[in-house]
Amino acid sequence: MLHRGSLIVLVTITAAALLAGCGSGSGSTATTGPTIFPGRVFGLSSFKPTGPVRAGRPTMVSFKIRTPSGKPLTAYRKCCAPHVGVFLLVIRSDDSHLTFDALMPAAKGEVRQPVVFPTPGRYRVTVDAWPKVTNPNTPFNFQLFKWVTVQGHYHPQPLPPPRSTVVVDGYHFTIEGHPRLKAIEPSFLVIHATDPDGRKAVFGTWRGALAHAIFYRQGNLAYSHTHVCKPGAIYCFSALGNIHVTGHSTAPGVLKVGVLLPEAGTWRLFLLTYLRDRVVTVPFTLHVSR
Repeated sequence: MLHRGSLIVLVTITAAALLAGCGSGSGSTATTGPTIFPGRVFGLSSFKPTGPVRAGRPTMVSFKIRTPSGKPLTAYRKCCAPHVGVFLLVIRSDDSHLTFDALMPAAKGEVRQPVVFPTPGRYRVTVDAWPKVTNPNTPFNFQLFKWVTVQGHYHPQPLPPPRSTVVVDGYHFTIEGHPRLKAIEPSFLVIHATDPDGRKAVFGTWRGALAHAIFYRQGNLAYSHTHVCKPGAIYCFSALGNIHVTGHSTAPGVLKVGVLLPEAGTWRLFLLTYLRDRVVTVPFTLHVSR
């Protein structure tokens, strides 16, 4: 079950390598490429809440990102969507209850965001940040993570089996063919979409892209994020080390979704599309081989 709320949240420090470009994964597989920026050099300061929270009630989440110098990060990329500001996501440990949002931190770098965690359980909160590049040591983007516990009895939901067609709010989304996905190998999913009237879906632009593809791996909740943009978009790429992938759409009702994942396993894809002035989240289960 999915919940799209006004909430969202974030993060702490990760020991996983930060990879150049958006779509960086938080998995354990090593890759070769440009300079790797250790996750430990960035972290969170003054993160709240500091303890368990209650389900179904607004919880104020606040924090600053701490730079390697110890000062708060205040300069974020404001140009060239979709690589701007921060992208905030929350997902429960069983790959359900995904929530998300995008924002620009306040002038002093503080983020304050009311969050409603819908059900009990452990949630991984993710901040995908695009700082303003001010020197060669500033990463293009990076992710930070934190676990938050929500009080109550946890009822994990089994991951749905892979299906080629998913229906959400009357929209039909179908993966073309039988794609074979491999870790650290760029590939594409061609997805056809029709609206509730059976016509080809017309995608709008949300946060600089026609669609955002959010990937979480079952188990360790490794993360990746790619985009689908209009033809000619310059900043739509996503990268894993020195490997790039760029999704695009050249016709109504068709999305060519880039896939670039750091490790094998079962992954959950949440395809965020913008249809009739609102975000429609489309979940798929994917198997990724070595």
